[in-house]
Amino acid sequence: MSQTAAPTGRSTSEPGFDPKEFRRTLGQFATGVTVVTYDLDGAPRGATVNSFTSVSIEPPLVLVSIARSAKAYEALQGKPFTVNVLATEQLGMALRFAGKPDDSPIPWEQGRWAPRITGALAHFECTPWAAYDGGDHVLFLGRVEAYDRSPGEPLAFFAGRFRRMGLLLPDGPRVIPLDGRPFPEYVTHLHRLHEAAERGLDPD
Repeated sequence: MSQTAAPTGRSTSEPGFDPKEFRRTLGQFATGVTVVTYDLDGAPRGATVNSFTSVSIEPPLVLVSIARSAKAYEALQGKPFTVNVLATEQLGMALRFAGKPDDSPIPWEQGRWAPRITGALAHFECTPWAAYDGGDHVLFLGRVEAYDRSPGEPLAFFAGRFRRMGLLLPDGPRVIPLDGRPFPEYVTHLHRLHEAAERGLDPD
């Protein structure tokens, strides 16, 4: 008879809670990368954000989570904004709006509601819908007024590092046993493909 393994995690209510370790554990959830752009005193500004999610289709709502300590927190109060979903080749934009500026020009374009970054995989131009307390962050909901998308590969963020996407996983083997489990050979081949991709080699 199999036994369930005891949990090995930490409790946030126990003494010795480590916020840095909690943050690293949250980093195990891979995300895309966005830059939230807005107008401040007549000039376009932006902040790199990976806490972005869709909320509703009807009405079309999205959410971004902004730290209270960020400049964007005050700037987004009741203001339109654009969520720019970054492509792999826009790593420099992600770093720049995360506080590592350089002298290269920013490819701004003016949207109907808020400034945008040219070349992003997707744009969601939003008008303010609601803002909610999120502890040391504020959750800004925006109603999407306009959107578009372009082909390309997304910039990803995992375990504290920017990354590019890996191999596309097939949905499953064409033939499976009667018990519904995939053939062991199929699973093994997938593992070999990913190991080869990590090493930059061709699989056998």
